[in-house]
This record gives sequence, C-alpha cells and structure tokens, in this order.
Amino acid sequence: MSVRTRARSLTVVAILAAGGVGLIGSTQTWAVARLVDSDVPVSGASAVPVLQPLMLTALALGLVLTLVGRVLRYVLGALAIVVAAVLVLLTWPLLATPPASAVAPTVTERTGLAGAEAVRGVVVEIAATPWPLVSLVAAVVIGLAGVAVLGTAHAWSRGGRRYSAAASHPAASGAAGAESGPADAAPLDAVDSWDDLSRGDDPTR
Repeated sequence: MSVRTRARSLTVVAILAAGGVGLIGSTQTWAVARLVDSDVPVSGASAVPVLQPLMLTALALGLVLTLVGRVLRYVLGALAIVVAAVLVLLTWPLLATPPASAVAPTVTERTGLAGAEAVRGVVVEIAATPWPLVSLVAAVVIGLAGVAVLGTAHAWSRGGRRYSAAASHPAASGAAGAESGPADAAPLDAVDSWDDLSRGDDPTR
C-alpha cells in the first residue's frame, strides 16, 4: 500500500470511527441529576442537542471524502475541523461539573418544573459520567483527521485502480491506442454497440 493510499485510508477510517463513537455516545448517560427523591439520567443528545447532528455530519464527511476531487477534499477537511472545534467547545463544560442548563430539559420532562431557577431548586447535585470525555476524544480525532486531510489531500489517488494504472503508463496506453486505430478510439455509438452485441461481438473490446 502506497503512502498516499495509506494516508487516505487512515484519515477516512479515523473520521468514520470517531463519528461512530460520538454517535453512540450521544445515546449514553452523560450526567446524573440527583433530586431529593430520585436520580435523573441525562443523555448526551439531551445535554448537547446538536451532538447527534454534528456526529452524523462527521460520518457523512468521512464517506464523501472517498468520492470527491482535490478541491472538495480541502473543503471537507476544513469542515471537519470546524465540526470538531464546535464539539470540543460544547463538550468541555460537561467534563467535571455539568451546568444546570445541560440537565434542565430532562429534569423539566421528569418533574414538570420549567425554568432555570425551578430546576436549580430541585436538583441537589449533578454528576458527570465518562461519556463526555469519550466524545471529547472523538471530536479531537475528527479535528486531527481534518488537519491530515488538508496536509495530504493533494497526494491522494483519484479514481479506481484501473484508471491509476492507465495514468501511470501513458506510453503503453498511447501505443495501444495507435495500434487500435481511429475507429476504436472514437466514442461508442449505441446503435453500433447493439449491432455488435447482436452479432456476438463485444463492443467494448
């Protein structure tokens, strides 16, 4: 495997893996709001409402990176860095002591009490779980992969192996084209191709 192929594979796999971990993390418990009479678990999607959309964006970036040309690779690499930066900014405050605003929607749904002051009045303590840290690490990986895309996108191979092989042997391709003649070099006509197939010939030969 060449260096450019390895760079492309590693960056794409890193973005997809980190996005997948972050998406799973959004469904897990990020914080536990301890009330007087019960504990209320708060998921990542509830604590950070844009977490799932951003992780889905990262997954889409990883998939599209394998299909686009050089210019769009740079655009998607920069977008991956922006997504990662937003995720870090939103996740960082929940690592140690999550703010009341992060648990307010879930507490309101559970108790029926609305408003920041009302939520603070019934919440005794807010404890964080390890999942914010896991998602933060996933965001950092996405950002580093985005930086890697910007640094290596110019060297990524384009197209399939067949086209890469043809591009790496232009002399052989030119010689084959000369031997085939102008008729073979011309674009295939649909009617002629159908006639060839009817006669049992391969029009793409």
